[in-house]
Amino acid sequence: MAISVAASSSVAVIVPRVPAISTRCSAVPYLPPRSFGRSSFTVPLKLVSGDGLQKVELMKTRASSDETSSIDTNELITDLKEKWDGLENKSTVLVYGGGAIVAVWLSSIVVGAINSVPLLPKVMELVGLGYTGWFVYRYLLFKSSRKELAEDIESLKKKIAGSE
Repeated sequence: MAISVAASSSVAVIVPRVPAISTRCSAVPYLPPRSFGRSSFTVPLKLVSGDGLQKVELMKTRASSDETSSIDTNELITDLKEKWDGLENKSTVLVYGGGAIVAVWLSSIVVGAINSVPLLPKVMELVGLGYTGWFVYRYLLFKSSRKELAEDIESLKKKIAGSE
């Protein structure tokens, strides 16, 4: 209940403001309890009227068990274990992984240092936009250049995989 206060000279008059009787709809403050065992989720809607609070079911959603889009975590873990056990040089993989983490960390430090120089971030942004425009013109605009890009990517994949 809201209270409005009016003051005149030295007398204060407190007049309670009576809310108009109307029905409002509010679904924001109420969140249903979380249950991980259920496969359906109901979004409730609260109706607030002059005589009380009523819950109305607005929408009911059920989870489907579509096997084609779900990922089997056990299969994924066993596949990763098999690949890890199949590696001959595990220390090399760990060194490369650690080196990649250090490289990302160092590059974030370099980017932060460049970003702190006043005019350099805008210049780098312009260089990036220019390179992006050149790349689109050179490799993506025409069909023959897209084929060339696809061939270059495939040859790079073969070099990395060691089949070339």
